[in-house]
Amino acid sequence: MNRIRKCSDMHDSGEGRSVTRREVLTTAAAVVGASSVLAGLPRAASGQVGKVVKKGRIKQSICGGCLRKLKLSRDQEAAMAAEMGLLGLDLVGRGDWDAVKKHGLVATMVSGAGGIRKGLNDKSMHAKFLADFKANINAAAEYKWPNVICMAGDRKGIGDDEGMDNCHTILKEAVKIAEDSGVTICMELLNSRVNHAGYMCDKSAWGFELCRRVNSPRFKMLYDIYHMQIMEGDLIATIRKNIEMIGHFHTAGVPGRHELDEDQEIYYPAVMRAIAETGYTGYVAHEYSPQRDPVESLVQAIKACDV
Repeated sequence: MNRIRKCSDMHDSGEGRSVTRREVLTTAAAVVGASSVLAGLPRAASGQVGKVVKKGRIKQSICGGCLRKLKLSRDQEAAMAAEMGLLGLDLVGRGDWDAVKKHGLVATMVSGAGGIRKGLNDKSMHAKFLADFKANINAAAEYKWPNVICMAGDRKGIGDDEGMDNCHTILKEAVKIAEDSGVTICMELLNSRVNHAGYMCDKSAWGFELCRRVNSPRFKMLYDIYHMQIMEGDLIATIRKNIEMIGHFHTAGVPGRHELDEDQEIYYPAVMRAIAETGYTGYVAHEYSPQRDPVESLVQAIKACDV
């Protein structure tokens, strides 16, 4: 398996002016040689993509879905990401780790334990999940990858208090492995209104309370901005207040989980500035599904977050 799972106006913060669609298209064409990219790609993956990241205060990476329409090999995807100034690929399966490393990138989030439906709140799965944590954390440490992902699981009749107790029970053991290995376990916050009905870790307050109970620098939340906008909004204030318990970010536009453009409701430059101002040193990974040209969309997403 090469994948782990699913996968306002924009402003140029340097000059404080709006970036038009024409400028984005022009940049994409100049940077990428868009016709060759859309035509089949070997050129795009071997030296024809220029650097898009200019400031680099936000350490950006991408999930595979952002470029899936181009039908790239993982090697080509990594080469393109590196040339654009991205620092990593997210949710990358172990079979692709060498391709990521070859291009000087980081696998910014890799497999840990548990799934969206059957996760850490299920005590019957704890023995298996602890074995998964041990194997996956040790593998990540060997490659010097920073994070492994975990999921709380579906409620399935489990109350939130019981579910937190169950998650805490396994995590207090898993973090011992993570602490010894220098790897951070991140539990993803997902919305239960649109995409994942029944998922337990669907509110930031629940997730941050679990972090406090586990009480380890090696357990944090994967704060998915798309999911938390749907569930509760108040993104910037929540991020600022709880940044010490956030180990990773995902992005996508609301509604629809598409581009970070003017057709969705989150103003990403402001969110990214708030993240940068906290001193956050982790990664922000794009996890949207483009509706138009994926190169144009990725250029726009990178620029919106390069604050």
